[in-house]
Amino acid sequence: MSSEFLWYIPNDTKPGHRGDSAVENHNSLETLTSHARALEEHGWKGALIGTGWGRPDTFTVAAALAARTTSFEPLIAIRPGYWRPAQFASAAATLDQLSGGRVRVNIVSGKDNLSAYGDSEGDQAHRYDRTREFMRLVRRLWTEESVTYEGEHFRVAQSTAAPRIQARGERRHPKLYFGGASQAAESVAATEADVQLFWGEPLDDIGERIERLTSLSKALDRDLAPLEFGLRITTLVRETSARAWADAEAKVARMAEDNGAGWHDHRQSIAVGQRRLFDLNARGDVLDDNLYTAPGKFGGGGAGTTWLVGSAEEVAGSLRKYRELGITHFVLSDTPYLTEIRRQGDQLLPLLRD
Repeated sequence: MSSEFLWYIPNDTKPGHRGDSAVENHNSLETLTSHARALEEHGWKGALIGTGWGRPDTFTVAAALAARTTSFEPLIAIRPGYWRPAQFASAAATLDQLSGGRVRVNIVSGKDNLSAYGDSEGDQAHRYDRTREFMRLVRRLWTEESVTYEGEHFRVAQSTAAPRIQARGERRHPKLYFGGASQAAESVAATEADVQLFWGEPLDDIGERIERLTSLSKALDRDLAPLEFGLRITTLVRETSARAWADAEAKVARMAEDNGAGWHDHRQSIAVGQRRLFDLNARGDVLDDNLYTAPGKFGGGGAGTTWLVGSAEEVAGSLRKYRELGITHFVLSDTPYLTEIRRQGDQLLPLLRD
């Protein structure tokens, strides 16, 4: 299977996300459109659009950007509970039709300010059971007609999402991306996800997780196409290795000075996957060839906890090693976002073409 390369659009009301330089009108339609069009022009497939209560609505942003572009594919992060399955299935099917089949979906189950939008959930097992039901029901609504379902968390009667998803080659519906490292999350990924996204862990750790998820898929009698795997990571690319490491260390020094302001949007509750990233620094500031763990000590969270640092050739070499493990979906980013869309699109992506 060929590899796909997406970027990241933070979609935040506050400027300066992870050191971004854009301040004025940073989240205006014009600014976000300039990013989406630059992605088209510099070889990217699309971008993950961040979500969370207190951010602009992700689906609305994705629809606006799809309308202003021709090939840009939004990977729309959404939360069960914020959406009901039938409501989301219909909205996504509509946008998929209007955009010519460009919708991708990232299911997020991490904690959020649920009460602010009227949601509630129990413990971790409850949260992932609900996510499992959500993913299964949405897929059924996209691929079946007159669906009747009554589960523990959701129910529908004679429900058919319209318009119908149009099959495009082997693509029967938008792919469902999913992340999570806990036992409960991996069970959901093994049975319901189309793509399991990992954060930037060392190669051996990712390899172990791929083997475990592949075995778990068989043990749980997965009835979907084989699970695919993706990597969401920060890539700091410069013309030379020395320049890249100097800039990386300078960024971390600035993070240390202001306690990681604007960087730690995944620290509100530390999930299993985030804890795995924080724990990496005990093994060294640099793992494998160029996996930089120091950002996690000074405020980096989520995909900003570990970075691949180096020249385009060095970073491409590391990404190829992940690809050899079975990673086929890559979601990369660095700041300033617009500058790096162009730099990495022109310097890094040509080295990664199949």
